[in-house]
Amino acid sequence: MGDTELSQEKVANQPRGGLFWIIPDGYIPPESRGELLSHESICVLNCGNCAAKLSIDIYFEDREPLEGLIEVVEGRRTRHIRTASLQKSGERIPAGIPYAITVASDVPIIVQYSRLDTTQPELALMSVMAYPV
Repeated sequence: MGDTELSQEKVANQPRGGLFWIIPDGYIPPESRGELLSHESICVLNCGNCAAKLSIDIYFEDREPLEGLIEVVEGRRTRHIRTASLQKSGERIPAGIPYAITVASDVPIIVQYSRLDTTQPELALMSVMAYPV
């Protein structure tokens, strides 16, 4: 293996991204039509070698936050975390209720957010980058 290949591999496995991300627009569609299920996902990319321990907080308009939801993304991996699967002490994000998300990580990560809305026959897929702070 030449010096160029070694340096490219070394650079490729470096941590990338930020430690704190904000997703202000969350909403799990309350119903689905057709074969696909409406859902939302926090999409996380961990380019570094070390596992990323995430702490996810969910904020609502009219109730206290759901805080300290812990997820792990192994090093050099991606994970799509469905928001409907997040829970703490049996409490989940209710469908049909607006919410916002913060994601804190102990190592740099990249966060994207996606929503598949199948409430109509003409389904919609939205995907946006989260905001790093």
